[in-house]
Amino acid sequence: MWPEEKITAFRKALLDWYDAEGRSHLPWRENNDPYRIWVSEIMLQQTRVITVIPYFNHFMMLFPSIKALAEADEEILLKAWEGLGYYSRVRNLQKAAQQIMKEYDGVFPNDPAEIIKLKGIGPYTAGAISSMAFNLPEPAVDGNVMRVFSRVFEIGEDIAKPATRKIFELLVRILVDPERPGDFNQAIMDLGTDICAPSNPRPEESPIKEFNAAYQNGTMHLYPFKSKAKRPVPKTMQGIVIQKGDQFLLEQRPQDGLLANFWTFPIIEEDWGKWDKAKKEPIQLNFLVAESSPTNRKGIEQLQKTVRENLRVDADDFQPAVGSFSHVFSHRKWNITVHHVQAAKLTKELPENMKWVSRFDFPEYAFAVPQQKMWEIIRKQNRNFLQSF
Repeated sequence: MWPEEKITAFRKALLDWYDAEGRSHLPWRENNDPYRIWVSEIMLQQTRVITVIPYFNHFMMLFPSIKALAEADEEILLKAWEGLGYYSRVRNLQKAAQQIMKEYDGVFPNDPAEIIKLKGIGPYTAGAISSMAFNLPEPAVDGNVMRVFSRVFEIGEDIAKPATRKIFELLVRILVDPERPGDFNQAIMDLGTDICAPSNPRPEESPIKEFNAAYQNGTMHLYPFKSKAKRPVPKTMQGIVIQKGDQFLLEQRPQDGLLANFWTFPIIEEDWGKWDKAKKEPIQLNFLVAESSPTNRKGIEQLQKTVRENLRVDADDFQPAVGSFSHVFSHRKWNITVHHVQAAKLTKELPENMKWVSRFDFPEYAFAVPQQKMWEIIRKQNRNFLQSF
């Protein structure tokens, strides 16, 4: 580690730059409110700052306090988050708010050991809140921070491994400015998102270039080292859009798993079941859809059977495979083929998790991205229908 004089000089160079160039205009940096800082940090996970700003402002308007968030209706909460993705984040936000109301009398805890106990809060978020809201000299280590310091100190450890984070946490704990820990952490993050970005960094413009060993030694291209993540597992899915006039059949997803509790057009996973030893072929479960196309009669018949037996809808027109798309989650990739079905009537006896919804009421529902993509395919399928919106 550097001598104390160099650490002091590093802090000064970084904070002087932050005071002059930092993004103090961001709405969550207007004060040290732990609630606002917490919400912003959760939103900023996997999401760019420019995208988060309008969502944050709207969220604060709807849920201005921990109490308001704890008591919010889930449908309204999900609607406010619509488009940000990774919806477990907002569900955990509400669970943590309920924890705070119950266990801390509605007051956000100011002890890092207590903060990290809240649902959905890990070491980085706990450090960010502790330093920014309560001025505690805690490290807040995310990918940006690891990227900056891997270059500054030429650290070649794999930043994709959880154990590597501990190295950087120890490092930042030594370097963090004890008087301005929140500003120090935010300055490193700002540096990592711009001048020290993953691609096309501009180290010659960096306020800490004289401290940057990789820049001085011409080894910037070597840092950070990050092993490749596993590819998401592909799943073949069938999206069935069932329509009667301006009414569409929606199903509510299960409470657990991907798109939990969201309302979508029925989405069915292709699963060929167990192996039929006698026929030497996989057994096709009757509620699953075979690959469908206008020339695939068997697929069309399977689509009809699924609509009739499992969705309990009588249909008089089937348009299979009107479009397709892929949607990538963190560990899954859904390849969805979309089928358009015209119902003969509005079936009254539906499964408990299904209901008919007018297209005019769609704005009241939080639609995840796969649902939005299916809807766009249907709208484009019929231009007259599209123009009616």
